[in-house]
Amino acid sequence: MTDDVLLFEGLKVLDVGSWIAGPVAATMLADRGAEVLKIEEPVVGDGYRGYATLGFTPTADVNYTWAMDARNKRSLSLNLKTDAGMDILKKLIGDCDVYVSNQPLALRRLLNLDYEDIKALNPRMIYASLTPFGEAGPDSDNEAFDLVAYWNRSGLLNHMRPDGHEPIQAMAGMGDHPTAVALYASIVTALLQRERTGKGCMVHTSLLANGLWSSSCYTQAQIAGADFSTLASQRLTGAVYETADGRWLQLSMVRGEEEFDRLLIAIEAFDILGDDKYATLDAKMVHRDELTTRLREIFLQRSSDDWLRLLKEEHALNVERVVTFEEVQNDPHLPLNNMVSRPVEDVGIDYIINDPVNVEGVKKVGARHAPGHGEHSAEVLIEMGYGEAEIRSLKEQGII
Repeated sequence: MTDDVLLFEGLKVLDVGSWIAGPVAATMLADRGAEVLKIEEPVVGDGYRGYATLGFTPTADVNYTWAMDARNKRSLSLNLKTDAGMDILKKLIGDCDVYVSNQPLALRRLLNLDYEDIKALNPRMIYASLTPFGEAGPDSDNEAFDLVAYWNRSGLLNHMRPDGHEPIQAMAGMGDHPTAVALYASIVTALLQRERTGKGCMVHTSLLANGLWSSSCYTQAQIAGADFSTLASQRLTGAVYETADGRWLQLSMVRGEEEFDRLLIAIEAFDILGDDKYATLDAKMVHRDELTTRLREIFLQRSSDDWLRLLKEEHALNVERVVTFEEVQNDPHLPLNNMVSRPVEDVGIDYIINDPVNVEGVKKVGARHAPGHGEHSAEVLIEMGYGEAEIRSLKEQGII
């Protein structure tokens, strides 16, 4: 492979899904050169197209989530509830390398689009399945977004909160995007297996599996029969403290007796330093609520800039200000490390967020505009050998 050839150039991918977790795995393949064709319903298309316009989302003049997550694809609107629509899909399946679906399992059975239904059409195809709760079990047919399947069912919703506070909902897409990476990893692993065996296969992951993986340090403790009563509800070294300017400081990297004593000296909390009640780390943990209250009173006396200058610059303590999205946007580490990059054509946004997978020598195509609904329907059908009269007839019948 020459330096100017993209890793997945020539790889044909069908994105037969909606919203984020399944389709974004296909986006990751498209970023590395795959030809990704998105299959959408003729009337409404992928519901995710309208997410950024909903009343509870940040408002902008550009469809920012669609531009990010649907980039570098073509769109074919296709009614899979018609014989003609299904015939077109089956022809596409026969010529594809990867088939990505997060359609509900019950719908797949209804449409005869399970792996067992279609694998004979293309034995070399990688069939990538994304579900909320897994392929088996009493809840396997249930539909759910990541707020339920990833965030709640894994235990994260209940345990990512201080005592006495109600459970906090995750941000949109918080479970979908890492789950897409897992599905991408499954697809790439299967492609390597196909390279060695010549055979396709089914790969799958779920929102629940990825939520469980995210919560695994504590969930594995539960499975191991660990005693959770010894777990502090608010770890002393993990606390955040409000400052005079309404910002917060994170002290999670201030660990151990020596570092904590250096902190007390820096903030001139000599009364705490000399109090036998807090003489050891274990003693500090026993009285953690009282100690935290005293520290909060101190940190409220100065601005976050003052504290950072004192603690980071003068005393070399690992203290961070809790970051806002505006500050994330302006973080110089993002473009320097290719976490964001400029689109290669005008998409209405200066920078697009990249997926977190980086392989030296594997190039990405750069973000191009996300497709309009059915934008490439006629183009794709012409490539498949359909004539103009046939395409007009398909449109008139609502098949495309």
